[in-house]
Amino acid sequence: MIKKVLIANRGEIAVRVMRSCRELGIKTVAVFSEADRTSMHVRYADEAYYIGPSPSNESYLVIDKILQIAKKSKADAIHPGYGFLSENAEFSDRCKDEGIIFIGPSAFAINTMGDKITARKTMIKADIPVIPGTTEKIKDIKSAEKIITDIGLPVMIKASAGGGGKGMRLVRKISDVSSAIRAAKSEAKVSFGDDSVYIEKYIDSPHHIEFQILADRYGNVIHLFERECSVQRRHQKVIEETPSPLMNENIRNEMGNHAVAAAKAVNYEGAGTIEFIVDDDLNYYFLEMNTRLQVEHPITERVVGIDLVKDQINIANGEKLRYKQNDLKQNGHSIECRIYAEDPDKDFMPNPGKIKHITEPFGLGVRIDGYVYEGYEIPMYYDPLISKLIVWAKTREEAIARLKRALYNYKITGVKTTIKFLERILDCPDFVSGKYNTHFIEENRNFLISKKKSVGKFQDIAIITAFIDYITKIEKLQPEKSSHKLCNNWKDFGRKKGVLRL
Repeated sequence: MIKKVLIANRGEIAVRVMRSCRELGIKTVAVFSEADRTSMHVRYADEAYYIGPSPSNESYLVIDKILQIAKKSKADAIHPGYGFLSENAEFSDRCKDEGIIFIGPSAFAINTMGDKITARKTMIKADIPVIPGTTEKIKDIKSAEKIITDIGLPVMIKASAGGGGKGMRLVRKISDVSSAIRAAKSEAKVSFGDDSVYIEKYIDSPHHIEFQILADRYGNVIHLFERECSVQRRHQKVIEETPSPLMNENIRNEMGNHAVAAAKAVNYEGAGTIEFIVDDDLNYYFLEMNTRLQVEHPITERVVGIDLVKDQINIANGEKLRYKQNDLKQNGHSIECRIYAEDPDKDFMPNPGKIKHITEPFGLGVRIDGYVYEGYEIPMYYDPLISKLIVWAKTREEAIARLKRALYNYKITGVKTTIKFLERILDCPDFVSGKYNTHFIEENRNFLISKKKSVGKFQDIAIITAFIDYITKIEKLQPEKSSHKLCNNWKDFGRKKGVLRL
């Protein structure tokens, strides 16, 4: 039985895994880089060990260091979180060789589903719909042009070892094929150490819908319904919700069954996600499998009513799944948004720095998965995610209203954040209606990205001045009124802005 878990990750996901471990009575071990000495996951763990310099390729990505600390701390198991080594087949195998339980799938499953070309072949063999395209890597430009002509434009050039939107290029004109392939191969080489790319038909109005699955080592597999992940920026998810406003019950059941079949095709074990592309006519195609826990897993937990991390640990312990498919139902509606230290008005430039003040929202149906605190310095070396804000309500309309309230109550100073940007998304008619696809942000850019106002400056000053004069008169005529403090605040504001000098 697992008694101590090393979490080979950092930030909010490390804290989130530790919370479930604590409820299970399992001790936790944190690892930290130089930049993360004061991180919350270090404080929350039962034990913490320094793992190396700040760059991840000198710390969190070094398998030997992690295994050394696992043995030193006498950890029974390693939970990889997401990102870093979570989908690294070598890491899974090395843990096995060292007699340490890897809380995740086998190296075979990671390799099979991690390579997009191999995954496509596997899904075709399992009779699961895939997007029309190639099942071999592109060999040369001439043959690629012929294949694209046969498939029909537009197409996507995609890295076989890809993920996170890297190594992808959209081709709408045959004359762009050569430059798109070169660019995709170059980015794939830098990002994944593998420049293999393939061709896939591009769906013009795609919806990105994924199904959460759980599988034990005894061949039992279930799905935990879908998550709608179409609000994306540069192929990175921004807001996720469940149930999807696009789905109906028939399509949900059909896609869920295919998700289960996809997991069975690779003898999957643990938590994973089968991702689909769905068009406006509800035709759906296998996209890829994430062989790990997803960032957006909390909305599934809230709607289905289970703890996915606990189930991962139980499965790794050799236990059978505690649920059958018919036991599971969707209850209410949940939405998650990701709070980043980024400046939306400057093309989402990362904005690391020290958090001066933070007030997190709370109340009925609100959950925060975070790791920052006042005085914490967000490092420049990693993804600038501050937290995940998750809400639940009985209906989608109530969930949107609750999320708007929570974002309004969420106050962070010291760094730029995406909070206002997220508020604008929730006010956007296309989002409110539920009729959106992966082009949502691009198509609503003018609505979502604030414009700096250069007109109306003097008009604003005149209005403020008139208001201050009005309040001042009230104060003189009726000093006993409670307007006294308000008046002083407004006068101070006016003096700071210089409007009282007009």
